[in-house]
Amino acid sequence: MVALTELSLDCRELSIREINEQLRAAGPGTTVRILEPRGRHNLAVGLRHHLEIQIEGNAGYFIGGLCDGPDITVDGFVGWSVAENLMSGTVRVHGNASECAGASSHGGLIVIDGDASSRAGISLKGATVVVGGDVGHMSGFMAQAGTILVGGDAGESLGDSLYEAVIYVAGRVRSLGADARIEDLTAEDVAAVGRLVTVAGLGHIDPQNVTKIASARQLYNFDALKDQRY
Repeated sequence: MVALTELSLDCRELSIREINEQLRAAGPGTTVRILEPRGRHNLAVGLRHHLEIQIEGNAGYFIGGLCDGPDITVDGFVGWSVAENLMSGTVRVHGNASECAGASSHGGLIVIDGDASSRAGISLKGATVVVGGDVGHMSGFMAQAGTILVGGDAGESLGDSLYEAVIYVAGRVRSLGADARIEDLTAEDVAAVGRLVTVAGLGHIDPQNVTKIASARQLYNFDALKDQRY
């Protein structure tokens, strides 16, 4: 039997379970087109090998979640928690994303060409999140490791309770969250942002003209008596 190298799956004909079962059964390196998603949730989740997946239209929440290896492109908008807990591979959205894009992602690259809503990169654990447009409030909340690059503006409380992750913002920062601070941009930062701009293909971002936000490291050791404010 000759292994398939291309596969088309139509959401009008198949259930979410059937689509994900076929994706798991597809051989490594297979190119898959998912047709007529029409806002369906949980597409392309739990995959542990390399596939090239093209979702041709708007999709719902948890797209590309719990994956370790595939490269997923969405030609449209997505709902909550795209690429949640991604381990490796890429997820690219040619549109906007709702809340919690890249939540708890450990590795890989997540690119949102448009805007991302609140809590983008929440509890990030090592992945890279690039947003071409704006991000909403509390983005980078409790981000522990990894990098977030925002090509537009950032909403309130950016980087609240940040740990070792780093956030770069090309536009305006409305306000910083607890324990987040602005730091000087180094040559290494400029080079790192430049590489991300190239990989993400977002040429409107000037690597030398971004704001760097990192942790002030004041919350690492909780002190219940500090200044008698707790």
